[in-house]
Amino acid sequence: MDKAKRRELKSSYREALPDAGVYRIVNSGSGKSLIGSTTNLKSLENKLAFSRSQNMPGVLDHRLRKDAREFGMEALTLEVLERLDVTPGMSEAQIRSDLAVLEALWREKLDSSLLY
Repeated sequence: MDKAKRRELKSSYREALPDAGVYRIVNSGSGKSLIGSTTNLKSLENKLAFSRSQNMPGVLDHRLRKDAREFGMEALTLEVLERLDVTPGMSEAQIRSDLAVLEALWREKLDSSLLY
């Protein structure tokens, strides 16, 4: 790959808006859910897929590990609850702040006894 093409690809990667949002990982074995937010939903999807393919619960959030070992990795499913509309003018801090608000709203909507 020539340097101009490489520079162009790097530039477009840096300028791409993040795919941020609130998610829920549901354990079908126990009925419990883990609510969270991230600035990179695709990375989270890849992390879960990798942990499934390698049968490695240690890659997951510490609150999920015990149940993943007990019920198996296939019992965990990822649901994107809401995507954040990120605009080019938003700072990283503003994105994280908006995600925290959205996550808090989703925590209020769902039954707290079924959350990790």
